[in-house]
Amino acid sequence: MFSALKSKRPEDQSEVKIDQGTMGSEGLEFSSKSPNVTETAVDEENLHFKGETAAIEQETHDNPEIAALPLSVRQLISLSDDPDLPTITFRYFVLSIVFVIPGAFLSQMSYFRTTKAPYSIFFVQIACHYAGHFMATVLPDWKIGLPGTRFSFSLNPAPWSIKEHVLVTLTAASGATYNLGYAPIVLAELWYGTRVNPAVAIFFMLSIVWIGYSFAALARQILLPDPEYIWPQALMQTTLFETFRKTDTSSTLARRQMKVFFFALLGMTMWQFLPEYVFPFTSSLAFLCWVAPRNPVANFIGSGIGGMGFLNLSLDWSNVNWNGSSIMTTPYWTQVILFLAFAFNCWVLLPAAKWGNLGSFKHGLMSNSLFLGNGTTYPTLDVLTPDYHLNLTAYEEYGPMYMGLQNVWATFFDYAKLPAAVTWILTFGYAQVSGNVRRIWSSRKAEKSTKNESIHHQYHDRLNVIQRQYKEIPWWWYAILFSVAFVILIVFLALGHLFIPIWTLFVALASAAVLVIPFAWLYAISNYQLETGSFNELMYGYMVHTKAGEAHQHPCGPSVYGSIAGDAWYRAQYMLQDQKIGHYMHIPPRTVFFSQIFGTCMGVPINYAVIRWIMDTKGDYLTGKKTDPLNQWTGQSLRTSNTMGVQYAVLGPKRLFAETEMAVLPWSFLIGAVIPPILFCLHRFFPRLRIDLWNVSIFFGGLAMFYGNISTGYTSAIIGGYVVMYWAYRRHFEVWKRYNYLLAAAFDAGFNLNMLLVFFFFGAGKQISMPKWWGNSAASVERCFALES
Repeated sequence: MFSALKSKRPEDQSEVKIDQGTMGSEGLEFSSKSPNVTETAVDEENLHFKGETAAIEQETHDNPEIAALPLSVRQLISLSDDPDLPTITFRYFVLSIVFVIPGAFLSQMSYFRTTKAPYSIFFVQIACHYAGHFMATVLPDWKIGLPGTRFSFSLNPAPWSIKEHVLVTLTAASGATYNLGYAPIVLAELWYGTRVNPAVAIFFMLSIVWIGYSFAALARQILLPDPEYIWPQALMQTTLFETFRKTDTSSTLARRQMKVFFFALLGMTMWQFLPEYVFPFTSSLAFLCWVAPRNPVANFIGSGIGGMGFLNLSLDWSNVNWNGSSIMTTPYWTQVILFLAFAFNCWVLLPAAKWGNLGSFKHGLMSNSLFLGNGTTYPTLDVLTPDYHLNLTAYEEYGPMYMGLQNVWATFFDYAKLPAAVTWILTFGYAQVSGNVRRIWSSRKAEKSTKNESIHHQYHDRLNVIQRQYKEIPWWWYAILFSVAFVILIVFLALGHLFIPIWTLFVALASAAVLVIPFAWLYAISNYQLETGSFNELMYGYMVHTKAGEAHQHPCGPSVYGSIAGDAWYRAQYMLQDQKIGHYMHIPPRTVFFSQIFGTCMGVPINYAVIRWIMDTKGDYLTGKKTDPLNQWTGQSLRTSNTMGVQYAVLGPKRLFAETEMAVLPWSFLIGAVIPPILFCLHRFFPRLRIDLWNVSIFFGGLAMFYGNISTGYTSAIIGGYVVMYWAYRRHFEVWKRYNYLLAAAFDAGFNLNMLLVFFFFGAGKQISMPKWWGNSAASVERCFALES
């Protein structure tokens, strides 16, 4: 399957080295020789670029510090530093506030939609560059003293620096995002009539973020300084920073790159008005529905909104680019695994369930709601007592709770992927991780003798050598951050505000501590973030269905527990990724740490304001009282959280797994645990098969995705991924190197700018709906008129 990835380049037949521990954003690491691209027209730009590349490669052979870096890193990142550049300035604070507020709003809003694209941090990078230079031009060089203190600051201390630029962006990355704690807050109010106190909600959301940031310390020494862990998303953002740096020095190439960037940004911004508002038909091109618009079978097979999505394409960036900038940054081998998981899910399992013998419950096949035996929606509130326990009499009257079969197998693989991730790193990743751990321990004596606590003394590449001049983040900073968050959670739990018993908090933190390193390791090499999904909620269900937890069976309890346990590793990954950007751009680690915490303090209150706005204006769509014709304001993830809350906290895992359709689920843990060791043994005996590329934790993660009513975009994504991350990388490396990450940033920024414009023009204040026409059919925007709901 992956034999093509092993082939030699046809241009120069240089050998390709593929190593899972060293894969970059492109998934392939070439030998030290730069790819040779034949260019018919060699202009001044190309001559300069080739000369620069040749100089880098010559220096690589002469300097072991540079040779220790992966090819993509040493060719894309500046290997010199000016420690005197300003970092935390008045301009930094102003621009951080300007960019965090709208970002936190848009990001939180998108998580109530069926498809979502996070607020593009690239938009911040672009706008911040020009805003920073503008402020440096117009602000006076006044020194302002703080009343009653000896402290003062300058409004305009020096020319706008690249380090200020990076820090504003990292602040936005921490604050201009959504918060995982929104789910229990929304569920409690919309479904169970309990409004969480605003102060409790805000500090709860802050505390789970801080817990995650403090947990980053557990994996930091292993995954951050090692040059082999390039963190593809961090490398992409750094490439854009470097382009701006070159623009400031009047580089001809950089100016041309920025022209391409802005044309791409404008094009994507204008294009997205079609699928998002004017011409929704383009969001899902269901060719089989065009051929047979009134045939139910053809409609189900071809529809991307409620069907299998076979031969279905999408021209909507939010559908094509389902994971941020995945098709232009995620290694091609990862994209192949995810696409095959989608194909197996929607093109094999779905028809087997609908027309074959896979499962006996045929209702709600692609729904994440709970059903009665006859297929109608389960009256969840009717089987709850006033104190949110199971009313056994009512439950026996209504009968078992059924799940749609796609949700059942999604849950199965959701369980399996977690033990698979742990055993995968214990097998395929053991050599490199254990080597890093040994390096850490062996360096302790040297650190004590020199009284140097820097993690960068473990490695001797150019980037780590540069970072040695800056003070390291002391461990007690992380300890204080953890302690503050921990005390907040303990107090709220003791006062009964968060639906779970105090002792489960300790279990949540302990389980998250075990998962931080394997999940961050996977993200660092593949740009794929594995989610724990329903595992945390399942654990909570087992705990509260014991004598010690029987008083805490509120349906919102599992989502509270999942928010705490999940964010503990989820935020840790993002903190490490942003600190890797600081590592690439030679930013003092303590300054990066400050920027991250400052961002969260600004962003979380905005997240809560969005929650209030959504519940006041879109609440009927979320609860199902009204139907959104575009299937966007469905709150699909919220419905999943509510389903898990009822199943695990109210019904309980024991009753849940006693049902025929669910009895197979516990076996998933065993399957997930044993498959990686089996594949590892096969890889040792048959290394040429490259079984190490088949990461089953990613495959299970793809199978665990609940595609629900959106199965469009995945075919378009793999086509785009092949063109960008395989064909262009191998055949036109120099062009790819100059423009791939810039275009990825432009497309993401353009999409998010379009979302903002659509909101302001058509959604803020008076709602303005697009008139119905052929490309915006009220019956079916993709014209699958016979599709059964």
